[in-house]
Order: sequence, then C-alpha cells, then structure tokens
Amino acid sequence: MAEHPPASPPRTTAAVEDYLERIRELINKKGYARVVDIAAELKISQASVTTMVQRLDGEGLVKYEKYRGMVLTSAGEEVAARIAHRHSLLTNFLKLLGLSEAVVDHDVEGMEHHVSSETFEALEKLNRYLEAHPEVVAKIKR
Repeated sequence: MAEHPPASPPRTTAAVEDYLERIRELINKKGYARVVDIAAELKISQASVTTMVQRLDGEGLVKYEKYRGMVLTSAGEEVAARIAHRHSLLTNFLKLLGLSEAVVDHDVEGMEHHVSSETFEALEKLNRYLEAHPEVVAKIKR
C-alpha cells in the first residue's frame, strides 16, 4: 500500500486569507459570521462578500448557507489559524522594536500575506530570542 504525502495547506490569496481571518474573528467574538458582518468589517459591499463566500464554499474552506451564515471547514480553520498566528507574531515582533500601534497595525496588514515561510520561521526564532533577552530589546530601542 502506497503512502500518501502529508496534505499541504491549500494555496490562498491575500484576499482569501483576509476573509478567512475575519470569519474566524467574528465566529470567535460573536459565535457566528454573516455576510453583512464581514462586509462591515472589510468595508466592502455585501454582494462582493457573497461572491467570495460562495467561492470559499466551493473551495471547501467554508460551509455557507444563504441567509444563515457560514462556518469554517477544517481546511478553512487551518488557513485562518495560520494567518492569525502570522498576524500575532508579526504584531509582537514589531511592538518589541518599539514601533507605534498605528505603524504596527498598518505594516502587519501588508506583511502577513507576503512573508515566505522561510522568512516567517526566521522571524519566529528571532522573536523568541528577543523575548528571552529583554536587554537586547532595550539596546535596539535606544
């Protein structure tokens, strides 16, 4: 019997990742996510959200029922959790460097979708090192 290689996460775009991130946040905050809520969060039309949510449903990342809302599938949750982790790590890393909240928020939104997995792993190691060595952080901030 042939072994199957581990399934890799589905390829996603920055837009798909933004949607999955918002859906996950809404579900965690409110217990559900609806098209109207996502449209308000992303500041776009409900029609645009509906189109994307139908696409995400077709790709197996969400389970969507018209007029009822949606839930993340296990594949969608995996992608959303990965993006949430990236967002959190990048936020913590930039805050360690002493950057303002506004700069951190702006830069993280631009970076989180465009950092390679290799660079992200290196940043994760550096972040752990800096958290364990506050004296180095203090030198950087001077």
